[in-house]
Amino acid sequence: MASNVKPTRSELLTLKKKIKLAKSGHSMLKKKRDGLIMEFFKALENAKNVRQELIEEYRKALEKMNIARAIESDLKLKAIALALKDKPIIELETKNVMGVLVPKIKKGSIQKSPMSRGYGFVSASVTTDEAALAYEKLVEKVLTAAEYETALKRLLQEIEKTKRKVNALEKITIPRLEEDANYIRLRLEEMERENFSRLKHIKQVIG
Repeated sequence: MASNVKPTRSELLTLKKKIKLAKSGHSMLKKKRDGLIMEFFKALENAKNVRQELIEEYRKALEKMNIARAIESDLKLKAIALALKDKPIIELETKNVMGVLVPKIKKGSIQKSPMSRGYGFVSASVTTDEAALAYEKLVEKVLTAAEYETALKRLLQEIEKTKRKVNALEKITIPRLEEDANYIRLRLEEMERENFSRLKHIKQVIG
């Protein structure tokens, strides 16, 4: 690479600017990488907690549903489910975490009161309402878990991408630029010595 570099002072100044810019970019990317890693572990902790809560909510919902099935027939429960009028509205938004767009799920009112569920003309027992509420809570946990899981994937992808950029600057770009700069310095010094020797020889000849 160095052999293709022009050994001039202007080229050396250009390389110095490039080295300064590369080192500045390297420093900023390292800070970004470290910040992303911190955010990743925060999201990971939240995801672990939500996952545990999700398992517990699923257990409760299953228990409530089994009680409802013991009291009501499966056919009636299916009729009640089909009679539901309102379905929850879910909107997907994004939030910025260290330059990474991660999903933010905007949930409508998933948990409802027995009156607002709108079973229509089908009557539902208290156990059915309890089972419905348990599954509404479960759906909320599923959405929260999905939010964290997706955020983790995107943060991890960005961490890997940033790490590759840091390594490329650290191990390839900056060393190559510094090698070229050193080559130019050595060539300029060599040329100065040659010029000095030439002038000295000319003086001796003239003198």
